[in-house]
Amino acid sequence: MDYFPLFINLKDQPCLVVGGGEVAARKIELLSRAGARITVIAEEIGDSLAALAAKSPLNVLKKRFEAEDLGDFRLVVSATDDGETNRWVSGLAQERNIPVNVVDNPALCSFIFPAIIDRSPVVAAISSGGASPVLARLLRAKIESVVPPSYGRLAQLAEKYRNQVKQVIRQPAQRRIFWENQFQGRTAELVYTGKDEEAEQHLRESLENIDSNQRTGEVYLIGAGPGAPDLLTFRALRLMQQADVVVYDRLVTPEILDLARRDAERIYVGKQRDDHVLPQESINELLADLAKASKRVARLKGGDPFIFGRGGEEIETLMQQGIPFQVVPGITAASGCATYAGIPLTHRDHAQSCTFVTGHLKDGTVNLNWTQLAAPNQTVVIYMGLVGLEQICSALIAHGSPKDLPVALIQQGTTDHQKVITGTLETLPAQVAHEQIKAPTLIIIGTVVNLHSKLEWFKTT
Repeated sequence: MDYFPLFINLKDQPCLVVGGGEVAARKIELLSRAGARITVIAEEIGDSLAALAAKSPLNVLKKRFEAEDLGDFRLVVSATDDGETNRWVSGLAQERNIPVNVVDNPALCSFIFPAIIDRSPVVAAISSGGASPVLARLLRAKIESVVPPSYGRLAQLAEKYRNQVKQVIRQPAQRRIFWENQFQGRTAELVYTGKDEEAEQHLRESLENIDSNQRTGEVYLIGAGPGAPDLLTFRALRLMQQADVVVYDRLVTPEILDLARRDAERIYVGKQRDDHVLPQESINELLADLAKASKRVARLKGGDPFIFGRGGEEIETLMQQGIPFQVVPGITAASGCATYAGIPLTHRDHAQSCTFVTGHLKDGTVNLNWTQLAAPNQTVVIYMGLVGLEQICSALIAHGSPKDLPVALIQQGTTDHQKVITGTLETLPAQVAHEQIKAPTLIIIGTVVNLHSKLEWFKTT
């Protein structure tokens, strides 16, 4: 982060603004909304500032700024059109460790003004680090369109009942669940429609009927998709952000993991060839144990949890132990990677069926139904086939597939590190041997691969 975000309490705190023009007036208006005691120093006062001074208790000094004017201010803004004055104010303030902002000059700032979404007491701030204030304002507009003004009243209702809820619901985890249910359920909807009294009554009834002895948590088995964070479903994102614990494997990218709740515990259980952090049986029990400890657990799995993800084994354990769970499908690697590589898995001129198989080596060999996989007019997608690529290609040729049958290997599909290597059953193993390939990879076999050069649309930098 170029700037660390903080919210400062400026109520009744002395703040200085140097400058009297339109820009200075905008900053003064923001500081006034925060309750600051504002002194303005400027030789000339513009119309906007004069209007603010007429209705706000500003201390306006019509004079040149002098070093002794800095005094004991808690915060300083320099908004003049004189670069030398701005540099002088900034230098003096920073020498005294007073936070200073010089408008439109990030290099002279120790803090910057963000674009603000005010739903007091809920306040959100967006910053581009000074790189593009216009972009920050556009993002603010997008967020404002989905955050009703009544969020503030909802927050005030929560504040009113905060201590009472804390007394009734002793466990922090259960208390968090209670509030999330209120904020995402009927209480919130009543506030949004202006029925504040009904909302308060509903919250009280919910609190009176709370089952304080309910201790079992829940497991969310979530497909994290092939890698790109914006391919997550809405439900996946919502459950990730309310989970107390995130249990994830090696195919979950850091960008996706960053979308989970900041204070959630993160447990890595990744598995790769010949290196399992935890065996599958231990993962199954871990999920159950965490839920029994009243935790809401997001189990993140690359792709889709029911396609080579062993999700079925995990929910079997949960069902046997009576643990509540949800399953959230994800975009499987075959679909995501093929789409981003411009390779349709089915096409009426090439393939009327598609088969997914795993090429994971067992005892040094790949044991598949080669006769079925070598049949024409189909697409074969092989997961985890990088190590066994040469054996896979040789076996298909031995069972009747033509040597020149097109094959593609996709590395880290849908991400900025995506790389697509195309060849044939005869040539691809040698091509890949000369490349520095990084897992995860996916292999697509069939004449649909010929469409890659024509339909490729996703370009990496």
